[in-house]
Amino acid sequence: MENLLLTNIGMLVTPTGCAAKSGAAQGEVQVLRDAWVLIEDGKIAEVGTGRPGQAGNARILDAGGRLVTPGLVDAHTHLIFGGWRQNELALKLRGVPYLDILAQGGGILSTVTATREATEEELAEKAGLALEEMLSFGTTTCEAKSGYGLRLEDELKQLRAIRDLNEKQPIDLVPTFMGGHALPKCFADDREAYIRMVCEEMIPAVAEEKLARFCDVFCETGVFTPEESRKILEAGKKHGLLPKIHADEIDPIGGSQLAGEIGAVSAEHLIVCPTEGIEAMAKGGTVACLLPATSLYLGATFAPARQMVNTGVPVAMATDFNPGSCPCLNMQLVMNLGCLRYRLTPEEVLTAVTLNGAAAIGMADSVGSVEPGKLGDLVIWDAQDLNYICYRMGSNLARTVIKRGRVFERNNIHEN
Repeated sequence: MENLLLTNIGMLVTPTGCAAKSGAAQGEVQVLRDAWVLIEDGKIAEVGTGRPGQAGNARILDAGGRLVTPGLVDAHTHLIFGGWRQNELALKLRGVPYLDILAQGGGILSTVTATREATEEELAEKAGLALEEMLSFGTTTCEAKSGYGLRLEDELKQLRAIRDLNEKQPIDLVPTFMGGHALPKCFADDREAYIRMVCEEMIPAVAEEKLARFCDVFCETGVFTPEESRKILEAGKKHGLLPKIHADEIDPIGGSQLAGEIGAVSAEHLIVCPTEGIEAMAKGGTVACLLPATSLYLGATFAPARQMVNTGVPVAMATDFNPGSCPCLNMQLVMNLGCLRYRLTPEEVLTAVTLNGAAAIGMADSVGSVEPGKLGDLVIWDAQDLNYICYRMGSNLARTVIKRGRVFERNNIHEN
């Protein structure tokens, strides 16, 4: 593996440490001017300012006096799916609620049909194109959920596609099992039978093949109750899958409180999260993974991010890339919305999409900041400072993406 010396960095901005930041610490970042970074064997070996030492046999890359940050971490995606759902746009424009679309066989269930019909190779090929686009926007680590199979063979098919993609393309993928994403039509009259299947068949099979790190569940009106969600997450924990939860997206039915009680690594969406849920997450050490592009796309309210930060909950932000409620994979748009709609500072936003995102997927010890020992994941921006990339909207400002020391230029995202 080629070593890399990145020089002439006008401003290097990064959070620091190997754990999520909360409260005032979320806005505390390190700023180095006239900086350089040495990457050896895919990991950061040294970070300094001024004139770098001898580069040895390292390739030298001049940042041109630009801004450099850690690579972006997209901590919540539904990357693997069949088909698209552009046909639902007209329904949304007419104001048809998502739960009504779901009840009519649309929403998640229509994607389930398309995913079941696709082969593992077709799913991987489609997701691979999305990953190329993500990389071009500066994403270097990405969580990927199953949940569009809803039966054993198709959940395993999704997770195997994630495993195969992780070996074939540069972005590091972190797999999450989400058999508890919706109730299949055939179990409409026997909820308990499906939950038993998730807990007693799917989770053991996923664990046996080591196909996932996390177990997620959609705790929401019309989907799974807090009691059902607890059962699924506890079953996951027994098999070594760490708990995550989709909570308080549409109705505050207790998902965020459950997240804090069971010590979920992250609670996600949290659009209508109540104060008691925020307090429970703060007490339980749960990262709030917020998805502002979903609120934008659905015309929904925005999660109470400012209250969460002020209460001491670590806030991460991600795309929620999926075919229905957020067909967006651009983390730069997420950063814009973090400032404009969550009212977070650019420093808090950077932490949310790097270190706290990494913590939300159990990767804060290896990615999320520019520090010796972490992976050589960085972005060179067409910007002079952090404010500029949060201020500009609609343009791709990621000039060069570096993943494990490999260099990818925006105009040719294949390795340069």
